[in-house]
Order: sequence, then C-alpha cells, then structure tokens
Amino acid sequence: MPDKIKLTAFENASILRRFHIFFVINSLIPLAVLYYFYVQIRDQGILELTAGDFNTTLIWVALGVVVGFLGMRFSLKALIDISEASKKTLKQVLDPTKYKELTEEKNEIVVLTRTFNEITSRLEENVKRLESAKKTLHQVLQRVSRGMSSLENIDSFLELIIQTVAEAFSAKFAMILVKDEQTETLSPKAVYGFLSRERSYSPIKITEETFGQVVREKRPLILVRRKFPDEYSEMFNQEMLCAPMFLQDKLLGLMCFGHRATTGDFKSDEINLIANLALQTAVAMENARLNENAEKTYFETISALALAVEARDKYSRGHLDRVADYATRIARHLNLPEADIKILRDGARLHDIGKIGIPDDILKKAGGLSVEERDLMRKHTEIGENIIKPITSLRKLCDVVRHHHELLDGSGYPDGLKGEQISLLTRILTIADIFDALTTTRSYREAYSFQQAQDELLKMKDKIDQNIVKLFLETLEKQA
Repeated sequence: MPDKIKLTAFENASILRRFHIFFVINSLIPLAVLYYFYVQIRDQGILELTAGDFNTTLIWVALGVVVGFLGMRFSLKALIDISEASKKTLKQVLDPTKYKELTEEKNEIVVLTRTFNEITSRLEENVKRLESAKKTLHQVLQRVSRGMSSLENIDSFLELIIQTVAEAFSAKFAMILVKDEQTETLSPKAVYGFLSRERSYSPIKITEETFGQVVREKRPLILVRRKFPDEYSEMFNQEMLCAPMFLQDKLLGLMCFGHRATTGDFKSDEINLIANLALQTAVAMENARLNENAEKTYFETISALALAVEARDKYSRGHLDRVADYATRIARHLNLPEADIKILRDGARLHDIGKIGIPDDILKKAGGLSVEERDLMRKHTEIGENIIKPITSLRKLCDVVRHHHELLDGSGYPDGLKGEQISLLTRILTIADIFDALTTTRSYREAYSFQQAQDELLKMKDKIDQNIVKLFLETLEKQA
C-alpha cells in the first residue's frame, strides 16, 4: 500500500490566501517589470514618455487589477460562504468527532467536497432506510392481514404480532408479558426466538429491580442486566428494549425486544414505532377481553334458552350435558385441537335449541309422528341455526347445529349431505347424540342397555362413521 501523500502548507492553505499569493505573482510583479522597462527606455532615450502619460497608464492598469481582484474575491467569497453554511449544517447533524474530522482542513474546496460527499452519503442512507421501512411496513401489513382471518383468539394474535415485529426489527428474541391484576406480576403470553413456547416460566414481580422504571415512566426504555428469575437469563442477560402497554393509565403488559447484534441499537423512530405498536396491542387486548365477556354472556343466555327447551320434555332432561360430555371424550381421544373441542362442546349444548319452535303436542307425543309432524320436527335443526347465526361469536357452531342429523348415506336432514360432505365435528356429535338418545328413556320406549346401544350403533355402518363409533365405545369401556 503506497504511503499517504502529505500536503504542503501552501496546498493546505485556504483558497482566499492562495488567491492573494497568486494575485501578487500575477499582478504586482508584471507592473514592476513594466516600470523597469520604462525606466530603461526613458534613460536611453529610445522611447519618449512623459511622467503624466506613465502615471495615467499605471493608474488604468492598477484600476483594472483592483476591479479584477474585487470581482474574483467576491466570487470566491460566495464559494466560501457556501462552504461555511454547509459546515454549520453538518455540525447540527453529525456527532462532534465526525464533524471535526470533516472540517479540520483549511482548504474550503476540500471541506466543500467532503461536505457534499457526506450529505450525499446520508441522503442515500436515508433513501435506503425509507425503502427498507416501506418494505418492512408492507410485509407487516401483509402478514397481519393474512393472519387476522385465521385468528381465533387474542393469544394467536399476540403470537403473530411479536413474531412479525421481531423479524422486522432484526431482534433475536421478543416477548409479550401480560399483567395479572391479582398478583401484580407479569407472565409470558407470546414469545419469539430461542425461548421455548413449551417451557414453563415463573411470573415476574413488577419491582424497581425488574420493570419498575418502565412502568413508572410509562415509556419505552433500554434496560441492562436487571434481576430476573433464572429461566429468563438467556433473554435478559443483555440490554433490551421494553415498551409498556398502557390503556387509560391501566398497565396491561410489556413488549420486550433485544439482541440486535447485526443492526445496532434501536433508533428513535423505531422506539416511537414500537411505543405506538404497544398502545395498539393494548387496545386489541382490551377489546378481546370485552368481546370475550360479551361472547360468554351471549352463550350463557342461549344456553339458558336451550335448557329451558330441554326442560319442556322430562324425558330429555340432561341430554345436552351428556351429549357434550360424550362428544368431548371422542374429540380428546382423537387428539383434536382445543379450539375444535370447544366448538364441539358448545355445539352439543346448543344442538337442540331449535326445538323451541316445535309445539309441545309434537315434542311430547308418546306415539309415532305423522308425516307432517315429522317434517315439522325436522325443522328444529334449521331453526336452531337461525337462532345462533346472527351472533358473530356463535357462527362457528352453525355447522354442527344444522347438520347433526345428517347421515353418511344421504338419508339425513335437512340437506341430505353424504360422506365427506359431513364434517368430522358433525359426525362426532351425531354419534354422541344417537347414543344418548338410545340409552335414555323416551315417551315412546324404554332406554337401551349399553350392549343394545352398541349393537345398534354398529348396525348403522352405512349411516354413521364406524371409526368414530369404535373409538367412542373404547372410551366408554375404559371409563366404565
């Protein structure tokens, strides 16, 4: 590598000083030479020139030099002013060390060039950051939009948020901690990174040694090496950004991000963005809580209505709870997700609610039903669907409520579905419903024994799912 070229004092001089030097060389010296030749010519008598003529010539030459000097100086001064203005601008945006490095040269052209390069570099960096921010925001919106349609509870939403934001900001880990109002502690609700979702984490007390400062100041802060339980050591052994989730001065939890080894510290605009995100997440959590309470109220009201319908017929009392129990046993034996088990359990409790629209003389009739009466009785599945369908939170139950009398061979009602057209949850509910109907006393017959009911289910091989029947009977035998 060649040695760095060192500038001389003249080369490193300001442009104004160099101009003065060049002016002396290019203007005053020629005048002196001109005067010398005049003296020589005059003394030797070669050229006759009066003193007045010479003075006039000298004045005009000097005047021209002065005008040229002022013009050049004015132009150069404008250039210097631009350089000084750029230096002042840089001083406002650069750290002192970088500013000193750029402006230590006395040569204004060098400073102006460096300033221009630095500004250009910063503009390019800002453009790249804006493009990156735009791309990140677009990806976040796309991901959240795709995920929202499939989210069934606030936990899934929080998982989506924390993963998306952590990846957008290149954080190696992230966590949402939710506050327990009774114990005044924070517990992980959603985690991202090397933390295990299956691992058990103990609650963290809200103290000054942990998150006290963040909670007290109600703003995002960078925390370094705070005191936490051992299982959090991987996450909290280095600095992290913690943003409180407040809603109307009520703390709902915290969002924590950290370990940005590749991109450096969080910048002010990123911290502001995360602060806004924490607020919006707090709003979503509160709305979810309110919706959950409303959904619970709706369901309890409709369930009470279903029990009222059940109470009209002394022979069917307890039917809803038993069917819900049987259906839940089958679902758990099949290792179905908790969300599906909940749909099945709630659907079982409401599957006969449509019977509220069936007259008592048909509902309680001891003998067989006429064709007209049977058609009216079959309407209870559609009536039940129409009762729960307007309630958004209960719409996911519509399938099992409407179709729990459908059979695999297409002989069921109300739509005559066949085979795989009938959902798994509906097939489970159908079997649970038939078994309870067989094993309980009705107005028109006595209850079947377990063996009789089992034989009856096995006879219906073309109508109900025999794989589910086999699993169901196994669960009953184990728990007998």
